[in-house]
Amino acid sequence: MKPKIGIVSDHGGFALKEFLRKSLEESFEMVDYGTKSEESVDYPSLVGAACQKVLAGDVPRLIALCGTGIGASIAANRFPNIRAALCHDEFTAEMSRRHNDANVLVLGGRVLGTDLALRIVQKWIQTNFEGGRHERRLQLIEDLKP
Repeated sequence: MKPKIGIVSDHGGFALKEFLRKSLEESFEMVDYGTKSEESVDYPSLVGAACQKVLAGDVPRLIALCGTGIGASIAANRFPNIRAALCHDEFTAEMSRRHNDANVLVLGGRVLGTDLALRIVQKWIQTNFEGGRHERRLQLIEDLKP
């Protein structure tokens, strides 16, 4: 049984989402939460619905894309217990998992090339959370809620 990973994008991330989905589907059960074309859609609605799937336990991790990744990361981080990290390289992807236990990887479809994006995703998938002192810091972040 293949591990599940969710993937979602708006129109700005659609082409990269499709590339990543197809590149990963041999090793992972890719659960595609849309969009299905390059027709303009609102990323907050799509990303929000996909984050709810993570919180419900339908998928343990999610890859979210929009044009720059900024809007998708802001939308995703509105949800308690979602730790979305906008990454532009392999190092930030690795550290988002090791130190922040990021459960959502956010990428900019209009910012990254396909080869780099795939390397970022692969690094993010293969990296585990270190725990330890980082668990305390994650709790401190949770405690920041009003």
